Amino acid sequence: MAKKQTAAYNDQSITSLKGADRVRRRPAVIFGSDGLEGCEHSVFEIVSNSVDEAREGFGSEIIITAYNDRSVSVEDFGRGIPLGWNEGEGRYNWELVYCELYAGGKYDNNSGDSAYEYSLGLNGLGACATQYASEFFSVRSYDGDRLSEMDFKGGEPVGELRVRELSRGERRHGTVQRWKPDISVFTDINIPKEYYLDMLKRQAVVNSGIKFRFRWQNTDGSFEESEFFYENGIADYVEELAGDTAETKTALWHLETKGRDRADMSDYKLKCDIAFCMSKTVHVLEYYHCSSYLEHGGSPERAVRNAFTYAIDKRLKATGKYNKNESKITFADVEDCLILITNSFSTQTSYANQTKKAITNSFIAEAMTAFMKEQLEIYFAENPADADRLAGQVLINKRSRENAESARLNLKKKLSGTVDAANRIEKFVSCRSKDPDRRELYIVEGDSALTSCKLGRNAEFQAIIPVRGKTLNCLKATYDRIFKSDIIVDLLKLLGCGVEIKGKVKGDIVPFDLNSLRWAKIIICTDADEDGFQIRALILTMFYRLLPTLIDEGKVYIAESPLYEITTKGETLFAYNEPEKAEITADLESRKVKYVLQRSKGLGENEPDMMWKTTMNPESRRLIRVSKADAEATAYIFETLLGDDIDERKDYIAKHGAEYISEADAY
Repeated sequence: MAKKQTAAYNDQSITSLKGADRVRRRPAVIFGSDGLEGCEHSVFEIVSNSVDEAREGFGSEIIITAYNDRSVSVEDFGRGIPLGWNEGEGRYNWELVYCELYAGGKYDNNSGDSAYEYSLGLNGLGACATQYASEFFSVRSYDGDRLSEMDFKGGEPVGELRVRELSRGERRHGTVQRWKPDISVFTDINIPKEYYLDMLKRQAVVNSGIKFRFRWQNTDGSFEESEFFYENGIADYVEELAGDTAETKTALWHLETKGRDRADMSDYKLKCDIAFCMSKTVHVLEYYHCSSYLEHGGSPERAVRNAFTYAIDKRLKATGKYNKNESKITFADVEDCLILITNSFSTQTSYANQTKKAITNSFIAEAMTAFMKEQLEIYFAENPADADRLAGQVLINKRSRENAESARLNLKKKLSGTVDAANRIEKFVSCRSKDPDRRELYIVEGDSALTSCKLGRNAEFQAIIPVRGKTLNCLKATYDRIFKSDIIVDLLKLLGCGVEIKGKVKGDIVPFDLNSLRWAKIIICTDADEDGFQIRALILTMFYRLLPTLIDEGKVYIAESPLYEITTKGETLFAYNEPEKAEITADLESRKVKYVLQRSKGLGENEPDMMWKTTMNPESRRLIRVSKADAEATAYIFETLLGDDIDERKDYIAKHGAEYISEADAY
């Protein structure tokens, strides 16, 4: 095959992005995504600069407004961003801040000469990148005496810097920035209200004493307002999360130290607050650094994992709580009973990338680990009852996890194993064919039906499994209960295609794979009476809950059983419903043929040749392919009549109860 010809690649092929194109054409490099997540992060970049200013003691309130045209404004009451002429750089500061990547006032945090000691903004990228990625961007900066203003459009400056003196009544400090993310840069700029509420609450948690006001403009122009303020920061937050579920009092530790990531590097400052309590029902672990939520953890997370696992394991060994030869706990056992927040700041930070969702400083991990080990030892000594409560619950979690893992492994082994002599299913009758495009699986009602079907089938391609009594109602049952049912697990194992699970479930479940289905047809075969209908409905409900794709793909069938046997001198005719009975008997009577009419016997009483003719012979049997609508209707009836919605059940009975009066009278 000839290779596709491409344009020449030579010395003239190399180009560089310049100006706003450095962000507008590759926004994901700075913001982590060119979609909604990246757009959200551009807002956070501006908010973080205002947070840094407030943390330095300049202003105690930040106002964020989300307008209904998707523009955003952030207002603070700090010193005001310098926009004027910079003698050292020979350029205006508005150009450095908003049009120059890697320009800012936070590069010398660790020297003591910086305007910021502990700052979230570090790289001189956020303000510039957000401006570059905006449809429009305006900044108003107040320094107490003057107002400086600058506007941008599409990443480029519009006009000149405007400066005017403030009147006595206008004098104030701070910065107001308003901009609109550009839909030509981001694929989605519709930032939901929930993002602002979550982000600003987190900022309030880790910046004690700073008030965050949020204004959301509705489509009618009105505003909804929210405030976030935590006087005691993460300690208040831990108590809020725990509510009345706390098993121990909230512990709060504070660390201040210095160190370096490598021997040949300079020391930098680290300070950290850690708050935690034990709860059996609420489990939250959150890590923050320089006000940024470390969604992916990094150094603080490693420290917590190491320190808590070490200290609690040591406590369990010292108090003799482990059984002989029992394995030690893991952090998975610890976190299941912990509410813990860390809030650290350093004058030198190594973020995993510009989105600041993880930090990698080795010194921070080492310092926090050593500090927490020491504090936990003191805490356990001073609070022995709380220590035993925490360690005991962790041990319970460990043993529960190990039991669950054992059950999960057994379940996976059950569902994924082959069905052979060494791994057989009770009373399952296999067929000779191995071709999944030909094989049929009959799910029959009880052992007697199993015998009749076994004798009446074609053993080349028809297999049979009986269900023993009524199966579990899968619509109401939890997954744990479902997978404890031998009947259901046996059926799933025979089908071989795994399970479709909606939502989270404890268990190492075999994922669904239609290509692994071992059968061309799955045929539900029950008696044509009330018990048979109920068993059929329960099996259909199982497919609807656990394997809906098999229904959608037309793999599930119902074998229609005859309702009447009409015997004449020469043959036996079968009627599957009342109209057929009437038609057959009318024909016989018109021809003066004598006959005996009787209700058809149960499947278990049928002769093998009758089973073959009426139920199993592909040429003469009647199969009803189950549709999604059929399964949904079945599930609705079960949910309505057996579920927890009493009002729905009353309404159904009121509407349809008269249809069952004759049957009720029979009893």
